[in-house]
Amino acid sequence: MKKMLDKQLKDVPADQKEKIVKVVTENPELFQKIATEVQEKMKGGADQMSAVTAVLKTHESELKEIL
Repeated sequence: MKKMLDKQLKDVPADQKEKIVKVVTENPELFQKIATEVQEKMKGGADQMSAVTAVLKTHESELKEIL
């Protein structure tokens, strides 16, 4: 998972990348749930940006808690 994150975050500054990797690796269930919900919305016809936005809004309190 860490290698995948490193690849996806290649243009992100190192200090921010470390923080993101730490949060994701400490909370894999939440991020897997978010990814699944985004995929479901996209299958339902939503574009990627609106799907991600909608799902992140539903998990906003959980994300604020871990950040």
